[in-house]
Amino acid sequence: MVRGMRAMVGRQLTVVMRSARFWGTLLAMLTSRRGIVIAGAVVLAALSACSGPPSEPSRLTHAQAEAIRKEIRDEVTRAYDLSRPHIAENMLSLYPDSGRVISAAGGKIVTTRDSLAAGIHYFWDNVGRYMQKPTWVWKQMIIDVLSPDAAVMTATYHVPHHTPTGQPHDIGGAWTAVFVRQGARWVIIQEHLSDLPAPASAPTPAK
Repeated sequence: MVRGMRAMVGRQLTVVMRSARFWGTLLAMLTSRRGIVIAGAVVLAALSACSGPPSEPSRLTHAQAEAIRKEIRDEVTRAYDLSRPHIAENMLSLYPDSGRVISAAGGKIVTTRDSLAAGIHYFWDNVGRYMQKPTWVWKQMIIDVLSPDAAVMTATYHVPHHTPTGQPHDIGGAWTAVFVRQGARWVIIQEHLSDLPAPASAPTPAK
């Protein structure tokens, strides 16, 4: 009976998700910052209802899920260790060597690894390399393990440093990334990054 109910729910959700109204609503939701969270919850709920609980072979123990979290956390922190050489290449090591990669940041989307690599190199060559004594600090890192071969990370970070003129400065933001296992490593296939707002300029003293 339970299996039959799952099948019925799955068929109904399939019809709904294929309708133009569903995708139109979802697209409208995605145009707002709050909508990203709501739309993500809608999609995850639909996928969960369609798939039901995982079958026994794919179910992870707590220890297995923790091991996956540690693998991803270690990869990310190592890639963003600014004390290591070849920083831009280290960051790129988190992505597949080829194929499609979806990256959204600053209101734009890139869909190829080459475009992503160009953006990372541009950031480091034009911003990162001029930071004096930068340190990448992870404020929070939440990793949800979806299956033995898939996980989602959401993290916040900041990078305290000094400008070339010696002034203290800080940048930061939030980052959500979908990881899949490829061989012996985890790689990002989709991501969204949002920067912290630039600090307001100091008020000009009244004359």
